[in-house]
Amino acid sequence: MMPALGVQVRWVGCGPMAHADDPLEYRDVNANGLRFRVAEAGSGDRLALCLHGFPEAAFSWRHQLPVLAELGYRAWAPDQRGYGGSDRPPAVSDYAMEHLAADVVGLIDESGAREVVLIGHDWGAGVAWHVAIHRMAPLDRLVIMNAPHPACFVRELRTLSQLRRSWYMLFFQVPRLPEWVLGRNDAALIGKAFRDSAVHPELFDDDVLEVYRHNAAEPGALTAMLNWYRAALRWAWRSRDEAFPVIETPTLMVWGEQDTALGKETTRGTGDYVTDLTIRYLPDASHWVQQDQPEVVNAMLAAFLRGDQVPRHDQVQ
Repeated sequence: MMPALGVQVRWVGCGPMAHADDPLEYRDVNANGLRFRVAEAGSGDRLALCLHGFPEAAFSWRHQLPVLAELGYRAWAPDQRGYGGSDRPPAVSDYAMEHLAADVVGLIDESGAREVVLIGHDWGAGVAWHVAIHRMAPLDRLVIMNAPHPACFVRELRTLSQLRRSWYMLFFQVPRLPEWVLGRNDAALIGKAFRDSAVHPELFDDDVLEVYRHNAAEPGALTAMLNWYRAALRWAWRSRDEAFPVIETPTLMVWGEQDTALGKETTRGTGDYVTDLTIRYLPDASHWVQQDQPEVVNAMLAAFLRGDQVPRHDQVQ
């Protein structure tokens, strides 16, 4: 195992800024000038770096981290900047894509890994796309869950269908009001957002939702989380006419079809931007795909990382 130079003491679950129902083991990692709380499983110099979305945390990878460890990876899932136990820079500009991607590069560098698999969901997948497109770090494999390639997303944002789905992104641009709405009753709406849109709400029990609610209710957390969207509007405008280099890294896209925020049509044309692409659709999963159908996602993930044929959803026992 190569040394992780920015790694500090490990601590478990219910330490500072964690919640008693979070079973993951964490350590602090200093990268890109910030301190990140990182959930860890496994060991070695093969890194599987898992990036969560909104309004999640490292906890969203609780079903995948043990599987990745069993496959021989040191699996890291950071609370991304502004989330959970990680640092929260104050300005909207601190959440620009170039900074979010630099965090990933910094974490990879601090891990000392010789092999890297980058796995992202939602916003985390958006950052993963950026790192891969611009070849900011050497990647052996890339896994994307319910987040379109930016070129496909910009294209679909010109349609009424996707604009209707993305209304909340405009609402999040309003100062202070979204924080007030989402923060009422100790951020109860954060938990409700998961259960109400899940295909399998029984997998989002009260203990699970409490972890997310607890993180969002911390002072300054909602503003930091929403600042990703506020900075993103500027990034999307700059990217509207961008020429995207083709990704040559072997890539798996896993897509829950019952996504209320992102239409399946946003995946159309992804192969134009990725030379070695495998797409698997899950008809019985929501936007929260790796939490809504963890066994199916884990089977697909394991096959892809072993170099085997990735099963379709109906081939997973």
